[in-house]
Amino acid sequence: MPGAPVVLFIGEPMIELSVPQDGDTARLGVAGDVLNAAIYMRRGLTGPARVELVTALGQDRFSERIRGFAESHGIGCDRIRTDPERGPGLYAIETDAAGERSFAYWRDRAAARVMFGPDHAPDFSALEGASHLCLSAITLAILSPAIRAALLDRLAALRRAGVVVCFDNNYRPRLWESATVARRVVDAAWGVTELGFPSVDDERTLFGGTEAETMARLRGYGMSLCVLKRGGQGPLLLVPEEEGPAPVFAQALRVVDTTGAGDSFNGSFLAAWIEGRGVDAALRAAHEMATRVVATPGAILPGEAPLQEGGVS
Repeated sequence: MPGAPVVLFIGEPMIELSVPQDGDTARLGVAGDVLNAAIYMRRGLTGPARVELVTALGQDRFSERIRGFAESHGIGCDRIRTDPERGPGLYAIETDAAGERSFAYWRDRAAARVMFGPDHAPDFSALEGASHLCLSAITLAILSPAIRAALLDRLAALRRAGVVVCFDNNYRPRLWESATVARRVVDAAWGVTELGFPSVDDERTLFGGTEAETMARLRGYGMSLCVLKRGGQGPLLLVPEEEGPAPVFAQALRVVDTTGAGDSFNGSFLAAWIEGRGVDAALRAAHEMATRVVATPGAILPGEAPLQEGGVS
């Protein structure tokens, strides 16, 4: 495609209440898997690629907080639909001593659930002009069955037209009607995906099977590029298959909070890969960023100034 890449992240940014282990006062923030990935991609870019968010928000102060947060990190917000009758979802997160997370959600009336409009007349115009479309299983889980099906059809058509569809199997059982529905939808999503970011744990939780069986199944979907995320073991390039022994990746020296680790991996990989630095360099950059993220509380690493110029044109 001519011109700079236009990378759209489709999903649900939320208001986050982060509850510390040793206190009762929660910290108010903004998070969401595709928003996190978008921020890490924007941080990793050195060239003119555009990174934009596709979602829906309300007209309330919390919606404006989310918009302002995304824009402060160089994320384009022009494709966000406004729904005056709804607002953003809310979740609380607690982390145990091993860095593992537990969540509580309040998102049934979130505007993001209707980001593409009503079931009888879905509007996918926000996806026009994209070179890359990035979404997750959470994105699909919050949509109605009719919109899910229509979106997957549109993604298949866009892939045939040359748009790169990127998918992460971020599985949250509570968001789905049933595991059976989730398996059917995620299976269909892999079938329209060009660049896959599966997590081995999520994939095995949802589909069962050994790690070898999981790898074989993922290779059968027809993706052009597929990177299996394996936590501390480091990523494995599934498609195309690596020749010779798999590279060895350094493990994180400590794990404080695993929130956002996979999201940071996705965004960092995309930044390096889209700019032509090669798959090996993209894998290294992504894994290195994920090891930094798990060593720090929260999904977004502090101390890196948001973009002021050049982030969104």
